[in-house]
Amino acid sequence: MTQVTLHQNGQTLFAMLSGEIDHHGAELLREHIDMRVEQICPKILVLDFSSVTFMDSSGVGLILGRHKLVHAHGGVVIVQKAPNEVKRMLAIAGIDSKD
Repeated sequence: MTQVTLHQNGQTLFAMLSGEIDHHGAELLREHIDMRVEQICPKILVLDFSSVTFMDSSGVGLILGRHKLVHAHGGVVIVQKAPNEVKRMLAIAGIDSKD
């Protein structure tokens, strides 16, 4: 089951992702993250993948879409703590991950 826990610290929004990020899970994450981004317009969105157990190309789309949304508000997206399987997929897509 896909879940996201959101919390704010100043102008930074942290999204702690967990579970499997597939087509259905990515939709749920998009809805929750986008709603909060639109409300607070964070300067930094941190997507924490430390508890993600599976991700397909929908996860890459999730990251790219959040980048576009946050960038439109003048912010940046940071992807952090991705498991090795997720890091490989991100590298193929040309997305950098922070540990």
